[in-house]
Amino acid sequence: MSRVVPSQRLARWMSLVFSPFLISDAALGQTTASNSNINFTNVQVGSSLMMLFQLLLLIFGSSYLRASISITTTTLPNGTVNSPYSETIATTLGCSPATWAITSGTLPDGISMTAINKPISLSLNGTPTNAASYSFTVKVTGCGKHTATQSYTVTIQAAPNHVVNLNWNASTSQNIAGYNVYRSPDGASWTKINVSLTASTLYSDSTVSNGNTYYYAVTAQDINGDESSKCASVKVAVP
Repeated sequence: MSRVVPSQRLARWMSLVFSPFLISDAALGQTTASNSNINFTNVQVGSSLMMLFQLLLLIFGSSYLRASISITTTTLPNGTVNSPYSETIATTLGCSPATWAITSGTLPDGISMTAINKPISLSLNGTPTNAASYSFTVKVTGCGKHTATQSYTVTIQAAPNHVVNLNWNASTSQNIAGYNVYRSPDGASWTKINVSLTASTLYSDSTVSNGNTYYYAVTAQDINGDESSKCASVKVAVP
């Protein structure tokens, strides 16, 4: 019975691992392929181990870099009692699954948080019920136990004391049924604020909070329910 030396064991193992591929490299010696099976001859053990090491380094090194995570949302808008509140705390880098926690302070009364993994973010939604100033710190933990924290202060006012009045030119398209008005805290994530289609080209938003900046855009909708793309947005700063 012939004795299998370590280099032969390595060659057989590599023939199983790399059988879907055809490898031809001077460092590996002569190779042949038949029915997707590779037979290795004159395998140099040191060179083979180096290839395997580089492959593992590429895989796990990339995963480690992705695991680093940062919170990109540095401020949150204020709110008003009995007015719906919806904001998102975004991140960059990191990999799922991720967990979120409030490490100090509390969210405004009536607001709850929901973790989202694609993309990694934290959604804050609800209707504030109590006028006060709330300070809190959130912490996100991504895969590999990498963490990031960010502190916020959100003021909930008792009642709105500003109104944003909007007006726009009527659509020239046929069979227009009305318009939808969208609002955004950053010009990127939009929420429709009208309950039903607005027939006129005027809209007043009385749900704004002091010290916030808002973006507005309008769409037209026809009698078939088809909606146009948003018009160019306008930016409004509420004192």
